[in-house]
Amino acid sequence: MTRIVVLGGGFGGIEAMRVLERKLGHRDDVELLLISDKNYLLFTPLLPQVASSLVEPRHIVQPIRDIRGAGRFRFRRDRVERIDLAARRVLLAEGVADYDRLVLALGGVTPTFNIPGVESHALEYKALEDAILLRDHVIDLAEHADHEPDPAARRRMLTVCVVGGGYTGVELIAELQDFFESYVVPRYRGIDPGDYRLLLLEAGQEILRGVHPTLAEKARESLWHEGIEIRTGARVTRVTAGAVEIEGSETIPVGLTVWAAGVKGHPTLAGLATERDRLGRVIVNAHMRLPGHPEVYGVGDAITIEGRPEASIPIIPAALAHARLAAENIVAELAGRPPRTIEFAPQGMLVSLGEKHAVVEVMGVRFSGYPAWLFWNALHLYKLVGLRKQVQVALDWSLARWFPRDSAIMRQPQHCTVCCHTPQARRDAA
Repeated sequence: MTRIVVLGGGFGGIEAMRVLERKLGHRDDVELLLISDKNYLLFTPLLPQVASSLVEPRHIVQPIRDIRGAGRFRFRRDRVERIDLAARRVLLAEGVADYDRLVLALGGVTPTFNIPGVESHALEYKALEDAILLRDHVIDLAEHADHEPDPAARRRMLTVCVVGGGYTGVELIAELQDFFESYVVPRYRGIDPGDYRLLLLEAGQEILRGVHPTLAEKARESLWHEGIEIRTGARVTRVTAGAVEIEGSETIPVGLTVWAAGVKGHPTLAGLATERDRLGRVIVNAHMRLPGHPEVYGVGDAITIEGRPEASIPIIPAALAHARLAAENIVAELAGRPPRTIEFAPQGMLVSLGEKHAVVEVMGVRFSGYPAWLFWNALHLYKLVGLRKQVQVALDWSLARWFPRDSAIMRQPQHCTVCCHTPQARRDAA
C-alpha cells in the first residue's frame, strides 16, 4: 500500500488531491489522505466582500467533504504540529499520519517583519474569521462614532489604515470605501461623508507591484477619485493603540489598523531541516520536490521554486499549477516515468476596485472600468466551487442592489484600537 498525504485544504491542496483522485483513485494499492485544520475550502478572492458585508461568510466556503463527493480519498480535520522527514511521519494534534509521498500545501501567513505593535494592535487579514472580525470592528467603530460629539475624535475613530498595497490591500480598502459610502453614511445620522478616512500605506514605490504600470496607475486614480488616500514609500515602523508610525518620525492617528503586507512561509514548516528563502518559504526544485527528500513535494504560498521567480508568485493560478504538476509527478514516479518541470507564467491579472470598477489584463489584453468589473464578477462566479455557492453569491450581489447591507455585529469586538471606544474600555478608564 502506497500512502499519499496532502497537507492543506486550500486551492493547492484541493487541486493536488483532485488530480491524484482522478489518476489513482481507482487503485486499491494506493491510499489518499487530505489533512487540514479547516473542513472547508475558502474562496479567498471574495474575502474583501465579507469584510464589507456584501457577501455572507458561509457563501464563499465549500465543505471539503462536499467537494470530495463520491471520491475515495479520506479527509481528516486536524492540525499539523511537526513533520518528521526522516521517519516519513506527520505529527498531528490528535495523532500521527505516516506517508510514502507527501505534498506540502499549508499555504502562507502574513509577515509582521518584526515591527513592534503589529501583533498587539493590528488586525490580520488572511482567514475567513479575520474578515468577519474586521467587519464587526468597522461596524463597532461606526456605532460609537455615531454619537461622538467631538468631530476630531469622530474622524480619528473612523480612520481605517490598511498596510500593504498589493492585491489584498487594494481590494480590501476599495470594498471598505463602498461600505462607508453606501451604508454607513446614509444610515448613521451622526456620521457625515467627511467624517471617515481610508488610508492605504505601501512601503514600496508603487501599489500593485507586478501589475502592468498602465493598469496600476488606473487603479491608483480610481482609488484617489473615491477619496482613498494612498501613500507609497511609507514604511510602517510601529503600530500602537490608535496610531501608526511611519519611518520612525511621523505618527498618524487611526481608529483601526489592518495588516495585509505580503506573504511568508507557514510557521509549521519552520522546523524542517531544509533551505528557505528570506520570507521563510521552503525552497523546492523545478519538479516541485524538496531537495534531499524526493518523496516530499511543495506547492502554493508555502514554497518558492529555485531559479523560477515567475512561477513562485503567491497567487492562486500559480498554486494550482504547482499542485497539478506535483500530483502528476507523483503519478509518473509510481509508474516509473521521469518527472516534468514547472512551466508557469501569469496569463493575466484581475483587481477589483469596488462596485462597478476593476482593472484586468488577460492574455495581453488590458482594460478597466465597468466592463472589467463585469468580467471580474463573471469569472469569479464561474470559479466558485459548486452551483449552490454560485447561486448564493449571485443572490448576495443582486440583493445588495435593492436592499441595505447587514450591519448586525456578530461578536463583540475585544481588540480596542481607539482608547475608550468600547464600553469596557470606557468603564476601565473611568
